[in-house]
Amino acid sequence: MARRRRTGSARIRKNMDMDAVKLAKAQELLAARTETEAVDMALDYVLFQGEVIGALDRLSALGGLDDVFGTAAPRAGRRVAEP
Repeated sequence: MARRRRTGSARIRKNMDMDAVKLAKAQELLAARTETEAVDMALDYVLFQGEVIGALDRLSALGGLDDVFGTAAPRAGRRVAEP
């Protein structure tokens, strides 16, 4: 599966201590060819989640969505998630 890269970003070299088991699991879950690719993909995922949370916060500020299932609405002004 081909992976798209974000363009315009500078590449830097980092030396980090991390949990080898977590890294191996992330590499497997993301189907990354290398550990570096796994970390890069995980960072892309975190940045995407931040964009989603921001969009949901903006939607909430505009009044949110209609509850088509009739469940109780969350309290006004409550964030979906903390950044």
